[in-house]
Amino acid sequence: MRTLVVGANGLVGSRLVSTLLTAGHHVAAIGRGDRRFKGEASYHSVDLADAAGLTKVVTTEKPELILNCAAMTDVDGCEREPENAWTANVDGVATLAKAAKATGAHFVHVSTDYVFDGVTGNYSPDSIPNPRGTYAVTKYVGEQAVRSLAGSWAIARTAVVFGWPAAGQKNFGSWLVDALGKGTPVKLFDDQWVNPSMALNVADMVAELGTRKLTGIWHTCGADVVDRVQFGKALCAKFGFDPSLITPSKMADVKLASPRPSRSGLDVKKTVDTLIAKPWSLDVALGRFVTEVKG
Repeated sequence: MRTLVVGANGLVGSRLVSTLLTAGHHVAAIGRGDRRFKGEASYHSVDLADAAGLTKVVTTEKPELILNCAAMTDVDGCEREPENAWTANVDGVATLAKAAKATGAHFVHVSTDYVFDGVTGNYSPDSIPNPRGTYAVTKYVGEQAVRSLAGSWAIARTAVVFGWPAAGQKNFGSWLVDALGKGTPVKLFDDQWVNPSMALNVADMVAELGTRKLTGIWHTCGADVVDRVQFGKALCAKFGFDPSLITPSKMADVKLASPRPSRSGLDVKKTVDTLIAKPWSLDVALGRFVTEVKG
């Protein structure tokens, strides 16, 4: 299948390229700046703000499948730069969705648990979003652009994606390994519940949504919902780090530019029941993470 991965330099995108190539698909890729992933894929450096550039790549490559992992994901940065967040998370998505429809490509768009307000948790794909903050709002509007403008589409929501090596900016898992491995104390929230998701597992699920051309909204994240302190201590147990380096803290104790959902746990039953690539438990994900880090 002719595939196009957008955001190929990122944590999930780079794994997607590898997964698709291993499965024998023809892969083209879009990223920003120089190529930072491995694999024999044609590469185009195009910014999400460049509508003409994005459309040209789709027209040239003629993909049957477009997988979009690109976004402005700095939550507080989005709050400080709302116009840039809108350009990346809404306008860029709309451009890709329209190009996908024009060429008849199935479009899979990676979204986030932040589309929910985090009041109740245990959100299913059918739960009604209530985004808070610029990042959350732009990601939700991006979902609506996909639903409105793409012909054949799927939305893949994920959460707290981690992996090694980090792609560009550090992710939660790589930051913890760096800090705890050096014996540096860290403060982690004990009042934010999430589905930690290993990038390789997310890539496998997103690739399956694409190659099977499944439609609708899916939760492609880790299977377990834990708070960040629990994640940190589980990571310590796997790596042999000192758990006493972790100090529990509250979100209210930190001056964050953008609000965060507290209970943003995602229900993965639909994904478990349908996909061959299942959401990994935290134990399995951290075991694979150790393997990635230690090579």
